[in-house]
Amino acid sequence: MPRTPLRSQGPRLRRRTAAALLASAVSLCLVAAGAPAVPLGVGDRLFPYLGNPGYDVAAYDLAFRYPGANTEPLQAVTTIDAWTTADLDRVNLDFAHGTVHSVQVDGRPAAFADAGEDLVITPEEPVSRGNWMRITVWHTSDPASPKGREGGWVRTADGLAMANQADAAHLVFPCNDHPSDKALFTIRVTAPDDHTAVANGLPTDVDRSGGTTTWTYRTRHPMATELAQVSIGRSTVLHRTGPRGLPVRDVVPTEHRAALEPWLQKTPDQIAWMESKVGAYPFETYGLLVADATTGFELETQTLALFERGLFTGSSYPKWYVESIMVHELAHQWFGDSVSPRAWSDLWLNEGHATWYEALYAEEKAGKSLEARMKAAYGASDRWRASGGPPAAPKAPKPGQKIGIFRPNVYDGAALVLYALRQEIGRPAFERLERFWVDRHRDGTATTGDFVRLASEVAGRDLGGFLQAWLYGEKTPPMPGHAGWKAARGGKDTAAMKRGALVRGAGVSG
Repeated sequence: MPRTPLRSQGPRLRRRTAAALLASAVSLCLVAAGAPAVPLGVGDRLFPYLGNPGYDVAAYDLAFRYPGANTEPLQAVTTIDAWTTADLDRVNLDFAHGTVHSVQVDGRPAAFADAGEDLVITPEEPVSRGNWMRITVWHTSDPASPKGREGGWVRTADGLAMANQADAAHLVFPCNDHPSDKALFTIRVTAPDDHTAVANGLPTDVDRSGGTTTWTYRTRHPMATELAQVSIGRSTVLHRTGPRGLPVRDVVPTEHRAALEPWLQKTPDQIAWMESKVGAYPFETYGLLVADATTGFELETQTLALFERGLFTGSSYPKWYVESIMVHELAHQWFGDSVSPRAWSDLWLNEGHATWYEALYAEEKAGKSLEARMKAAYGASDRWRASGGPPAAPKAPKPGQKIGIFRPNVYDGAALVLYALRQEIGRPAFERLERFWVDRHRDGTATTGDFVRLASEVAGRDLGGFLQAWLYGEKTPPMPGHAGWKAARGGKDTAAMKRGALVRGAGVSG
């Protein structure tokens, strides 16, 4: 019998350790005073200039002032509290789409310059390793899409929402835009009185003054920047209760409230279903943000998942399929949000698990065979690997198409890896593994290597070789228990699978 895994030490310690290692690895690259400003990164294989070394963000305080029209820039103030992991003459933040008015470091004015997609800040005095620092940036946040870029603010029929995955949060606010550096968020939005603003977490204050309202929200759990969400519009906020008294709130266009209600009322039972599989919901609230916009994707923003209105009010897809997509985004709250990828190459851990529970829900609730879906995925897997890379080593995106990492190989291709693992170790061990995974890494980050080690621990034997072939092989290995399954050499994917990838991510994820 494998031992029950112990909870790891806190996410803050894990993140500080990772940040310290990264800072050490790139210490020679840190900019010396007087040298030209240069963009930095944490060395992500897919996004080499994403994130920044030398510090670990503990908290963001974001303040936006919405002018009443989604065509005009918002005035914004971003405050970052961070712990330094290296001596810093300069501090790099990711920020690429706004005008910076001024910057302070620990309350004192600081010089700043642009370098690539970085905002490079030079404080009056260097900041030494092992100290807290507070950076405040006064800037604009522009809802107009930058040329050649995807993500950031999404214009809706009556306002704005956010879609920051994979690397677009820094189109909205200055940040350390990499999922390895999670932090707490406080988000304040000031908007005209006829608008409603909602953000991640729970509301802490509503202040009305002079024809405007300031809404304040705060997260109780750390969050990756790519999961930040702000909705501003003529919206209605609906409240209901989930399992164990969980507050469930949905944000919908007021005029479509009645049409959306039959879908929204399914959420509490879907949460209960997910809890029966992997344990307690990991956050303080959940709900759907239904945007009156055409995006081509749904997105698992933490505690407030983003959906297109047309998914629910259109007639293109059967009821069971729409419900399974709702579960896909819900599953991400455990897989991807609570347990975030240490690097973007670990994306399969997010999307493979969300696709797995999407498919399992469709089987249990609508009689849609999981085995049949996995057999079809097996037939397409070699093509997916050739086109997009193996599940745990996706090919880099093309220039200007950063969301191109969200290919079928990290959706059904990665769910196929989980199916193979369940076939190899048996259903009881696999189900224990899933629960242990989200418990051990709750509120933290994890890698593919972490998953392989835990799977081996639960199974009571080394699964490194087995999972190496499934996760990194150019060809799909034989499926345990299904010797007759064959991977097709040519042809095209089915329309259903193409739509599956589109709805679950369209490149952005979901």
